[in-house]
Amino acid sequence: MTASLFDRLGGTNGCTQLASDLVDIHLANPRISPRFAGSDPARLKHGAATFLIAGTGGPNVYQGQNMLETHRGMNISEQEFLAVLDDALVAFERNDIGQREREEVLFVLYSMKPEIVGV
Repeated sequence: MTASLFDRLGGTNGCTQLASDLVDIHLANPRISPRFAGSDPARLKHGAATFLIAGTGGPNVYQGQNMLETHRGMNISEQEFLAVLDDALVAFERNDIGQREREEVLFVLYSMKPEIVGV
């Protein structure tokens, strides 16, 4: 039996570190950091971590809104969405995430595009 993506990402600790690094990268990225002005980084990291944990086959600990409700009214552009994906690639590298796992996470992120871009 193949391990879940959650397990292959390092379980709760691995997902939490990946999400934390991703938020840090977003906050430093001038293409998207203005979207996070006034946000609480700890809250962003917690939400990203619990979303990643639940979305990769770990415990269902996410208590936030769905992606459509989270992004409704933000009018996120295609370029901003691609900047987020680029940031994910950097976070993968920082965390030594394997190629298969990178592809699976990117597939999930890209599948949410209709719920994020231009809504």
